[in-house]
Amino acid sequence: MKRQPHDIKVPPAHDWRTTDEDEINKRRLRARTEALHVTNTDATHPIFSNFRVKSVSGMTYAVEIRDVAQRQFACDCPDFRSNGLATCKHIEAVLLQLEARYRRLFQQAARDGSPRIDVVPDPDRDALRIERNQEQLADGLRPDRAGDPVAALELLRQARVPGLRISQEVGPWLDARRQAEERKLMRRDYEAKVQTGEWPPHETLVPLFPYQREGMLHLAFTERALLADEMGLGKTIQAIAACALLHRLGNAQRVLVVTPASLKTEWEEQIQKFTALPYRLVFGARHNRLADYTAATAPFFTIVNYEQMLRDALDVNTRLRPDIVVLDEAQRIKNWNTQTAQAIKRLRSRYAFILTGTPIENRIDEIRSLIDFLNPGILGPLFRFNREYYELDDRGKPAGYRNLDKLHARIKPFMLRRHKVDVETELPERTERTHFVPLSPEQQNRYADHEAQVARLVSIAKRRPLTQQEQDKLMRELAMMRMTCDTNYILDPNDRSCPKLVELKKVLEECRDNDSTKVIIFSEWERMLELVRDTCDQLGLGYAWHTGTVPQRRRRAEINAFKTDPRCRVFLSTDSGSTGLNLQNASVVINCDLPWNPARLEQRIARAWRKHQTRAVTVINLVAEKTIEHRMLGTLAAKQALAEGVLDLRGDLKEIKLTSGRQSFLAKLQQLVAAVPVAQPSRSRSLPVDRAQAFCDHARDLLHAGLVRCEERYPLDGPHSVVVAVVEHNAALWQEKLRPVHRELFGNGQSDPLAPVKLEVIDRATDDAINRLIEAGLITRTTRVMRSLHPPAETGQALTDAERQQAAAHRAKAGRKLKLAALFGQEDFPEETRQAVLEAIHSTARAIAIELRLPEPAEVNDTLLPPLSRHWGESLPHLREFVSNPTGNWQPVTAALTTALQTPPVAR
Repeated sequence: MKRQPHDIKVPPAHDWRTTDEDEINKRRLRARTEALHVTNTDATHPIFSNFRVKSVSGMTYAVEIRDVAQRQFACDCPDFRSNGLATCKHIEAVLLQLEARYRRLFQQAARDGSPRIDVVPDPDRDALRIERNQEQLADGLRPDRAGDPVAALELLRQARVPGLRISQEVGPWLDARRQAEERKLMRRDYEAKVQTGEWPPHETLVPLFPYQREGMLHLAFTERALLADEMGLGKTIQAIAACALLHRLGNAQRVLVVTPASLKTEWEEQIQKFTALPYRLVFGARHNRLADYTAATAPFFTIVNYEQMLRDALDVNTRLRPDIVVLDEAQRIKNWNTQTAQAIKRLRSRYAFILTGTPIENRIDEIRSLIDFLNPGILGPLFRFNREYYELDDRGKPAGYRNLDKLHARIKPFMLRRHKVDVETELPERTERTHFVPLSPEQQNRYADHEAQVARLVSIAKRRPLTQQEQDKLMRELAMMRMTCDTNYILDPNDRSCPKLVELKKVLEECRDNDSTKVIIFSEWERMLELVRDTCDQLGLGYAWHTGTVPQRRRRAEINAFKTDPRCRVFLSTDSGSTGLNLQNASVVINCDLPWNPARLEQRIARAWRKHQTRAVTVINLVAEKTIEHRMLGTLAAKQALAEGVLDLRGDLKEIKLTSGRQSFLAKLQQLVAAVPVAQPSRSRSLPVDRAQAFCDHARDLLHAGLVRCEERYPLDGPHSVVVAVVEHNAALWQEKLRPVHRELFGNGQSDPLAPVKLEVIDRATDDAINRLIEAGLITRTTRVMRSLHPPAETGQALTDAERQQAAAHRAKAGRKLKLAALFGQEDFPEETRQAVLEAIHSTARAIAIELRLPEPAEVNDTLLPPLSRHWGESLPHLREFVSNPTGNWQPVTAALTTALQTPPVAR
């Protein structure tokens, strides 16, 4: 009986304790649920044949069915080559189709076996063998009895034996065998010609250092290799030299360099400096890019960025057909399940070079993802990797590491890694100083609010797993804690106070007095750099501006200005400039904030402390005292120990502890966040959705007829709302009595740091007096919008058909603009992306305003958000930040808008 998808049992995704049968079932389930197109390439053999299977990714794979009962199959997909299961989803899809289309014939094939004579590779014996029906082959044709498999294969082909099939696995096995021998001969021949002077010892216009020449040879003759030199030792130069060497040997005509967008011009400069080989930087719309991938007209180097490969990888394979693929800053594919990693791993080439100074930043499976690009068979599939190198708890979750020494041994033949202290004895001194800066009172208040939110969520997480919404809020609050450590200005454009600037100004004044000193200043947040930029203006220091919002072609001009203009003394950069740039003319690196992992911190420093630096480098870290930044210092050290242990066998590998997983994550959070008492609600229930109405209901229970009226009002200025309770008398007394209820529902006067809910209690006489003054024109009402909580407001008139159609039109337009923004974002058009997002915000706000019977906003500005804050919910911070600073990150905004468009408005 044919099994349906629901009959196939697979363990939960979070349980890593899978058996081989579990993994086979996963592939069977994918074969049933994914749209895989199967084609038989030889109709004379309906069952024991070769098939083409087109995947949903657009890739086409070759499948071979040799024995149904013994499950002897082949597929050329990466999963089959590495998983050790003798199957994959493509094979299971073929079996599924054969069983459905040829039911009796399939059952007979499983019972009787194949009549064909299959020749397959036998790597253990370095020979070919007959898998079945050996008796049908004459002894003189038996390849397993021949010496040379290539000669034996040729003899079989000439004999034209009926029913003989050469397995599709034979060709790749012979190619790998030939290439391994070819690499040995090529290296021996190359070294001999260098010794005789026939060939130059260096493939670059500028001689390489000995360790750089070793790196060139490692890449060129390992064929698919990882160069993991510490940052600043010239990985780019070594890769260029290896490509040039393979070009000399006649093995490479086209090279694809995949690099972060910010480093494309850096590659251009390095190629110009070190080789005369032609190159091209790929920019522009997709149709223009496709023209650049034409093999007949392509130069030797074609330089693209990772984002372009999301859409272009398959076209590169068919049109450019590169001989070498170079991945620069390859930690971009460290997370195996991202779209970027999956797209990059579709690229095909004989040679592949991975360049990264940080193969491990947080977890050991990052190195597995990198090695998987080189050869999936080295470390195997993720489920085997998890079994071998993680200790799993009774729920199948990672609890610790194991066999890290074996992991090092597995990757060592393919990885070359050197440290500056090992090869650069002449590298100048590096001095690090940490300046601890206290928070201002305003920062302390904001910081305490965010820290209280984190403490509350951590407290919940101890009792139960957080929901996805709670997890997102936790990460936002942690990020806002770190932002506040720099300045409130990142979240509040009206508060420019920043104690770190005082410390920074002292350093810059000292540097200004030394004409030869140039400074690199890093911050994760562009708004912090805006304040630093203003300080540079005050001090009369010229600066270069390098952030993610600067167009790619403009970045080169900024970099060149810093390198060549003596008046340009400061390089202001977000982490978009922390990798790949050569800025040795700077001797001071200032980190306004600390990144989460030590690798990124080292990447920043390595912009200046690197090869060809002639002066001592000073690194200054500005750390907010007694905050999450302060406590992050220990976490950075722990992550550094993991990377050094696996990559360099430093320290006691058995003492390296796992720092991921829910419980350890919570423990780490408790270390990073100071102990903050979490106020427990007096009633054992979760907070209501409409907390303002809940407050009113509680006030009515306390005051009974003494509560005259209760409203929620939004002032003209500011994002906050005010709950106004009008009582018969004794307003001050009831203000104090209602304050604990207000605090329980809204925290310390705030439901959200960006949209606080305040409380005002007034008596009836005062309320009447205010209304009389308004009616007399002596004072002006400053409320944008108001909703009645008590007594209940009368139900408003339903929307007319015209109003509904108008709101629907605005919603449809917002949806179109979001799609357009996504398209522009993929094509790397930042200005057009930002404009489309702003228009989507405006259309969404107009739709909601019509549905809530509020005035339609005439333009996109900060005032259109607060009246609708109940509808925006926790997306409000992202929207406020983007509206006030459209050059910021647009992706969280599109997610917020998508949610808003799917959520019906709450009538008020």
